[in-house]
Amino acid sequence: MEARQGELEQLIATSTPGARMTRNEVRVVRVSPASAEAAALITELDVDLHARYPGVPFHTLTPDELMAPAFTFVVAEAAGEALGCGALRVREPGIAEIKRMFVRPAARRRGVARAVLRALEARASELGIPRILIETGEGQPEAIALYVSSGYVPIPRYGEYVDVEQSRCFEKRLGAGE
Repeated sequence: MEARQGELEQLIATSTPGARMTRNEVRVVRVSPASAEAAALITELDVDLHARYPGVPFHTLTPDELMAPAFTFVVAEAAGEALGCGALRVREPGIAEIKRMFVRPAARRRGVARAVLRALEARASELGIPRILIETGEGQPEAIALYVSSGYVPIPRYGEYVDVEQSRCFEKRLGAGE
């Protein structure tokens, strides 16, 4: 655990190739999903999903749906630029689901997605939610790698994803120290 904490304190990259910034320079903040920065990220996410899964219907959420009280929407930003986003939806007492995870291509592989994921996990902890679910697709190996490396374990497809062959579902049980 000590090595992992040290890793958190190391530098992570910004969206500028080759540039480095400290963890404190990337901020993950709660925003309205109807804000311009959130709407742009959501649109880019939908374009990305359509490109990865041509002709396959996928489950999406509109900014209006994300405004429901059950959701927390966050944006990762650095130097005034929105880099990525994610949402936490309370599905039922004790269970939340991470939705709408996305990082702009220029900011990928720089710790932004992990920062968003940690912020959403922290929000679940604040809400007293011990179990988090995530669904992604087989066409998103980088997302699968992030979730597995962050302590998520594969589970059977659930809810609206039961019959979606491309879906890969995971869960994480938050405990002491999460």
